[in-house]
Amino acid sequence: MIDATPLLRAAAARRLAALSRMDAVQAQRATLARLLRRAARTRFGRDHGFAGIRTVRDYQDRVPLRRYEAFWAEYWQAAFPTLRDATWPSLVPCFAQSSGTTGGATKRIPVSRAMLRSNTGAAFDTLAFHLAARPRSRLFGGRNLLLGGSSALERLAPGVRAGDLSGIVADRMPPWARTRSFPPRALATIGDWEAKVAALAPASLEEDVRSISGTPSWMLLFFDQVAALHPDRPRRLSTFYPNLELVVHGGVAFTPYRDTMAAWLEGGHAETREVYAASEGFIAAADRGPGEGLRMVLDRGLFFEFVRPDDLDGRRPDRRWLADAELGVEYALVLSTNAGLWSYVLGDTVRLLGRHPPRLLVTGRTAFTLSAFGEHLIVEELDQAVTEAARALGATVADYAAGPLFPTAGRPRGGHLFVVELSPPAPGQAAAFAVTLDAALSRLNADYADHRRGGFGMLPPRVMLVPPGMFAAWMRRRGKLGGQNKVPRVINDPALLADLDAFARGA
Repeated sequence: MIDATPLLRAAAARRLAALSRMDAVQAQRATLARLLRRAARTRFGRDHGFAGIRTVRDYQDRVPLRRYEAFWAEYWQAAFPTLRDATWPSLVPCFAQSSGTTGGATKRIPVSRAMLRSNTGAAFDTLAFHLAARPRSRLFGGRNLLLGGSSALERLAPGVRAGDLSGIVADRMPPWARTRSFPPRALATIGDWEAKVAALAPASLEEDVRSISGTPSWMLLFFDQVAALHPDRPRRLSTFYPNLELVVHGGVAFTPYRDTMAAWLEGGHAETREVYAASEGFIAAADRGPGEGLRMVLDRGLFFEFVRPDDLDGRRPDRRWLADAELGVEYALVLSTNAGLWSYVLGDTVRLLGRHPPRLLVTGRTAFTLSAFGEHLIVEELDQAVTEAARALGATVADYAAGPLFPTAGRPRGGHLFVVELSPPAPGQAAAFAVTLDAALSRLNADYADHRRGGFGMLPPRVMLVPPGMFAAWMRRRGKLGGQNKVPRVINDPALLADLDAFARGA
């Protein structure tokens, strides 16, 4: 195979030079202006007077915050699946199917042709950051493994198909990337996750794999499958893919998986690079090392707003953008996109870490704060505390979920249930794990500490340490194994938490 990396490197250098000159505020102002011009004649654009909008403040005054359900009811449902000139001009060719992380009803997120081009461009930016960090990279001298959902998309109407975002990306991959990608179509279209991994694992060992992309939890399951084919070899990726140099991860917070991934990468020369690519748009990518935040993608069809989570449902929410958002403040992220989302409440919470260029850190989900008793725990804090408790036992986190246990007649105080899968397993250590977890949460969150002080407000966390593969089995039973499905970190639905509890007890 001819190494195409030199051509890629030249294009990457031009892009990095352009990024170094970019004025972030001006780039966002220009992006919003382009979006408004493109969509001025859509039904949404006419309803909100896009033709008369001149400033960001004009836009915020005319276009209220909306969640998915409002877009669906007001603009999409009646015409679905043939969505033409509703919130974005022309026919929407793809819908990304997403149920978020709670297991709720499936959402159909429009993916326009402009959005597909934007996603490709943002993915190229990620490769450019890697090439800048690795001047001797030979990334495109081999195969790049995309570990995602099936690329066999569902046909909804003539010219309109649906699937999870990774399947759409695989199906619509540009020619320059397709020739170096893996798996081939015969394997990429397999819908059943277990069957797909069983086929991918041995086939991948026949290829010169240079990069692997996917959700951390599913990548680790795939690595286990690969290692099981050769139990005599060390459990390191360099053993199976000696030329691997990049692992791209996203979709869930990386903190719980960091130690396990580091063990897989030990002895090799591969680096990890995080991306923030939602079904609604490619938001940010790491241009520096782990923990230094993700650089926002400012000029590829997304306009960003920032609203404090407790102000989202206010009559006149305080809506910031890059010109006036504060550093270090937790905000709900709001998007306007070139797929026809306008002041759309994404559901994620973020903190801005810098302005030149703007970088952010994803802290959790607006709907997934664990705060049944006023403790206000965010996912970032849960991730860190669970990881610390695992390290205290000499283990790493394979997966976990947490939810509130409300008071009952026989238990007048509430608390939290943590179901945790460790690697290696730590049987009989649930009590020790709970002590470290409780101390870490108290240190990280003052509200939690207040509710736990003196053992008066909340009970200590109840911890269930479950055997390897329990979460995969639970997700399989729910029909949500693999692809872009995610184990829910916070489960506020009592029925879903009870289902997990019962399943874990029987595991």
